[in-house]
Amino acid sequence: MNPNLDRLQPYPFEKLRALFHGVTPPANRRPIRLSIGEPQHATPPFIRQTLIENLDGLANYPSTQGSDMLRGAIAAWLQRRFGLPGVDAATQVLPVNGSREALFAFAQAVIDPQRPNPKVVCPNPFYQIYEGAALLAGAEPIFLNNLPENRFGSDFDSLPELVWRDVQLVYVCSPGNPTGRMLSEDEWARLFELSDRFGFVIAADECYSEIYSDEDAPPVGAMQAAHRLGRTDFRNLVMFSSLSKRSNVPGMRSGFVAGDAKVLQHFLRYRTYHGCAMNPAVQAASVAAWNDEQHVIENRRLYREKFDLVTPVLARHLDVGLPDAGFYLWARTPIADTDFARRLHAEYNVTVLPGSFLAREANGVNPGAGFVRIALVAGTAECVEAAERIAVFCQTFP
Repeated sequence: MNPNLDRLQPYPFEKLRALFHGVTPPANRRPIRLSIGEPQHATPPFIRQTLIENLDGLANYPSTQGSDMLRGAIAAWLQRRFGLPGVDAATQVLPVNGSREALFAFAQAVIDPQRPNPKVVCPNPFYQIYEGAALLAGAEPIFLNNLPENRFGSDFDSLPELVWRDVQLVYVCSPGNPTGRMLSEDEWARLFELSDRFGFVIAADECYSEIYSDEDAPPVGAMQAAHRLGRTDFRNLVMFSSLSKRSNVPGMRSGFVAGDAKVLQHFLRYRTYHGCAMNPAVQAASVAAWNDEQHVIENRRLYREKFDLVTPVLARHLDVGLPDAGFYLWARTPIADTDFARRLHAEYNVTVLPGSFLAREANGVNPGAGFVRIALVAGTAECVEAAERIAVFCQTFP
């Protein structure tokens, strides 16, 4: 067996099951699960119908590169959404089966194990796929702590040059999971400068980019930032996006990567052997989804409604504020985050995720400790009820 498998930690939700072992929540309170970032809004009917109408495509082997129509729809969406003057659908776009699969596979294609001491930089707290991808590619994860005193930013200059020399891949997540923070243009500029100097590839995870509060101020994307800074070839940059959160189709497993054509050429070769071509029916439904924005606007409205109702209730008892984007609240707890989550589940049948499960100790601190991630993915009434239960629970603390 691959010895690096032994370096993988249990996934956060495995840790959560272990934390709740032996707990019997009150039967008179219906369970409300706000621990996992699984969208629970209804899938738009037109996407479901398009999927059904294209089931005949199951009789064909799909191309790893995806159909011209799908790549064209994605390229057109990138141009509309980020104001890019031109995206080459043939060379700068590649469909993938959800961002999770691609984020993991990308490290396997990018990391050169023959170079000494390969390293992968990622934020901390972080989406656990980054760490697993690095370890199974034979690289060492390097964590940049996202702390409240730095407004949960990644201080790229905190890493010494000696470390940067060995870095082959940097994962960034903007808007961030779990903090909801967006990278500033200055941060993008600094990261691009470091990439030019040390030659590493940037993997920009943007799966939360379409969940934001102000319709007139959408989050800036990695390719958009690069283009504004004169990097029109998107060198050493690949962004990852998905329909899961945007269009409420997490089970469809549909996303894409886009950016540096040279990097994507190598990634396509890897994926050809990887055996991960997208189902033709899913491709057709994805075209319909990327071509429509009205359902996304409505989706944002639902999240905005929940944030407006839930945040004030929680803010009276917890240190919590609105994120830049995304559908998480990152709340500081009055007791240990694990104790908070276990007791909340045991006493009020509300499930949240301890922040320490999403982070690793680095520089003597676990930056997720003392926080919980609250995913506002359930219906509005459920989210409000959960907030009210949490508020009552918090009143038991001095």
